[in-house]
Amino acid sequence: MLETGRPPVNNSSVGYEKVSDDYLKQRQLKKGAAGWILLAGLGVSYVISGDFAGWNFGLEQGGFGGMLLATIAMAIMYMFMVLSLAELSASLPTAGGGYSYARRALGPWGGYLTGTAILLEYAIAPAAIAVFIGGYVSELVGLDGPLVYLAFYAMFVGIHLWGAGEALKIMMVITALASLAIVVFIVGMIPAFDSTNLFDIAVNTEAAGASSFLPEGYIGIWAAIPFAIWLFLAVEGVPLAAEEAGDPKKDMPKGIITAMLVLLVFGGSVLVLAPGGAGANLMKDHAAPLVGALQHVYGEDSTAATFVNLIGLAGLIASFFSIIYAYSRQVFALSRAGYLPRFLSKTGERKVPAMALVIPGIIGFLLSLTGEGDLLITMAVFGATISYAMMTLSHIILRVKEPDLERPYKTPGGTLTSGIAFLLSIVAFIATFVVSKEAAFWSAVFYAIMIAYFAFYSRHHLVAKAPEEEFEAIAKAESELS
Repeated sequence: MLETGRPPVNNSSVGYEKVSDDYLKQRQLKKGAAGWILLAGLGVSYVISGDFAGWNFGLEQGGFGGMLLATIAMAIMYMFMVLSLAELSASLPTAGGGYSYARRALGPWGGYLTGTAILLEYAIAPAAIAVFIGGYVSELVGLDGPLVYLAFYAMFVGIHLWGAGEALKIMMVITALASLAIVVFIVGMIPAFDSTNLFDIAVNTEAAGASSFLPEGYIGIWAAIPFAIWLFLAVEGVPLAAEEAGDPKKDMPKGIITAMLVLLVFGGSVLVLAPGGAGANLMKDHAAPLVGALQHVYGEDSTAATFVNLIGLAGLIASFFSIIYAYSRQVFALSRAGYLPRFLSKTGERKVPAMALVIPGIIGFLLSLTGEGDLLITMAVFGATISYAMMTLSHIILRVKEPDLERPYKTPGGTLTSGIAFLLSIVAFIATFVVSKEAAFWSAVFYAIMIAYFAFYSRHHLVAKAPEEEFEAIAKAESELS
């Protein structure tokens, strides 16, 4: 924790309050809980549920061609953004992640807008995953709905309350099982692949540019983007573990880049092999597409389908489990700095922010009761794409504004890399309105409420001792001395 004794930067748009000497002692995370391998596993676990369910709705929106082109564009966006975040996370290693970078580059308003967008993504994504977990549990034992959602929320929030080190180790085991299920799926589906199966969705002859490759025409590419994002959504959460990493300057870049490379292989494989073996039309709205594809090829009661169904549930659980971790750390960082109510960042003997785990968990559970997995995906993507634009813009601004900032890792391509990611994130944000104006509307309402809270209250009650605020104070003081 930083101890500089310097006052915060004077800023007429915000106000700071004094806090007790033990304020930060009550808000500490467990140091050294994660090395780079654990961080890479965390990055994969954030996302791996997207390989098991949700991405296939993009086939319904744009057919295989639309989903393929959308996935290529989003893979470029994520890879370039990850390379940018690798630099930022090594330079500014705090639990705030993207909020910290935007706070440094864009000031308190930029930091809050970024952090709130990330929170919108991470609060809603587990609700969507809970719905998909219900689909897989239904395939196994015939149970689905609110009781399933509640049981999983209660179980995994409870494990996180146990402690970060224990939770991350359990997450690694679950993620390894989920990865094994994807490998089994890939091996099982390669012999059944037939390229003609990719193009069996009926062509909408009224759509501009419609063909067997793009059955919904050019607009289908746009509409498929949120579901292509689902194959990578939340990998950017790895930097949220910065304060619990052993050596963040080295571990963060290695962890997040390794995770992204693994996810590219997994995402590309399921996108091609599931519809290529079972048909895009069958896969486009299937609740458990990997299981459905194997059942189509090998039979309802086949060993491969049963194994992937059973172990595939681990993939959904892995992301559900790890995104709970992510939202708690984002809430913790925003609360510690006074942007959100301060009681949310208090930690006990186990160095776990209990209220930051429980309260968003309750909100997520209530959202899962809608049962609308595709709608919840689009809402999560709305928040995610705003944060992507803000984070990549922060990379560009800090390269220009603070060229002498210590950068243990430097992004290949520099601002060109982050600039391309920035432009693609804007495209992805616009796509949420193409898919569902309802989802975009409700996301915007939540975002507006959070902005109003900051504008009318919390910006006048920030905490100068919080690391993100002290980073800014140090930067300002150093610039004045130079």
